[in-house]
Amino acid sequence: MTRFTYTLTGAALIAAALTVPAFAQGTPQTMALTRVDPQSLATGYRTSKVVGSSVINEAKETIGTIDDLIVTDSERVPFAVLSVGGFLGMGTKYVVVPYSSFQVQDKQMMLRGATKESLKALPEFKYAN
Repeated sequence: MTRFTYTLTGAALIAAALTVPAFAQGTPQTMALTRVDPQSLATGYRTSKVVGSSVINEAKETIGTIDDLIVTDSERVPFAVLSVGGFLGMGTKYVVVPYSSFQVQDKQMMLRGATKESLKALPEFKYAN
């Protein structure tokens, strides 16, 4: 009979613990929402389509490839990491340019006034571990 009493008491304690509401710890957080027009976003470019794109100059020469897009906490504008030079991943140099420097022309990413040499002259970018 005592085993039955202990089992019943244990089951009651477990049931009571599962029905107690959980309260969040810490300070309440607020979030400001901004209204966004979905129609205007539909005309934009997805990062999955931009990353991996070839970058050309106004002479239609391929001068690099967009390797990544980065947004920092302090600057809300994206930066493009370009891979320049190299062959099959060997000798590739990564440089960063503001995404606002690009123009989209004929569905291609154009960087006016840039050459492979001018991009290679930029400081090298290294990913943080």
